[in-house]
Amino acid sequence: MEKSILLVGEPMGLFIAGTTGPLESVDTFTLTTCGAELNVAIGLKRLGQPVSYMTKVGDDPFGRKIINRMKDTGIATDSVLYSETHPTGFMFKEKVTSGDPGIFYFRRGSAASTLSPEDVDALDFSRYRSIHMTGITPALTPSTRAATDRMIEKARAHGIPFSFDPNLRPQLWPDTRTMADYMNGVAAKADIFMPGIGEIEKILGETVPEKIADHYLKAGCGMLILKIGARGAYYATERESGYVDGFAVDHVVDTVGAGDGFAAGVLSGLSDGLSLADATRRGCAVGAIQVMSVGDNDGLPSMAELTAFMAGDPHWRKANED
Repeated sequence: MEKSILLVGEPMGLFIAGTTGPLESVDTFTLTTCGAELNVAIGLKRLGQPVSYMTKVGDDPFGRKIINRMKDTGIATDSVLYSETHPTGFMFKEKVTSGDPGIFYFRRGSAASTLSPEDVDALDFSRYRSIHMTGITPALTPSTRAATDRMIEKARAHGIPFSFDPNLRPQLWPDTRTMADYMNGVAAKADIFMPGIGEIEKILGETVPEKIADHYLKAGCGMLILKIGARGAYYATERESGYVDGFAVDHVVDTVGAGDGFAAGVLSGLSDGLSLADATRRGCAVGAIQVMSVGDNDGLPSMAELTAFMAGDPHWRKANED
């Protein structure tokens, strides 16, 4: 059996506003799906990777829509758990012409917020080649935090590479210090740590990529891949380091999901045997593609589209037709 990349997190229903303006003034919405780890899972699958997803959903239309989306994309759903007492979370997102859209969540008490260490213990880790999580999951509840810690323990015990994107949600933490301490602790245990430079400024107080890398590598992190916005990214291990330029974007439609696209690009590249520099470059390309799309994951590319985009083909969206 081919081993898959395991994603763990909370997928949600997503209502995207049909017109610009504050949510309370909008009359029409489009329903789709979202969630940082789901975005990465979809991105990985479209790039040809075998993907599994562990989460917990409610017995409701949002949960069924998410499961259907996963099945349609080809993501394995046999690690999905179901709750009869907790609903699937959902959220609303504004439509904007520039900048970050306003977002409103309905996720308190969601099924995914009840993920536990016991749920993690029930997994068959022989099925996975790597595991990816974000800092959203441990921020939800003490139970999901304990589940995240158990996942890291299990990954290390089974020799499975563990990658982590902090994806900071300060509003879900009691205070900045608690958030920073936890994120830095996980980073020290991660085989791959993929933060944004703005996030590192919040949890470490540093903005110089080389100094950031020095700190986390000395703390125990195996590989740092730092997103630095339009400039691209910086990567570092104990053996190599360097910068990768970003890709030009004609028009930014929606910045949500760019970091998830970056993670999908990097992880798929490493899985395909690319060098660290080339995998990071692939991450920059997928992140650039993502900001040109309205949905959180609808615009993630196929391998044909990605290859054409990276080659500078202006008609890269039609690459699948060739």
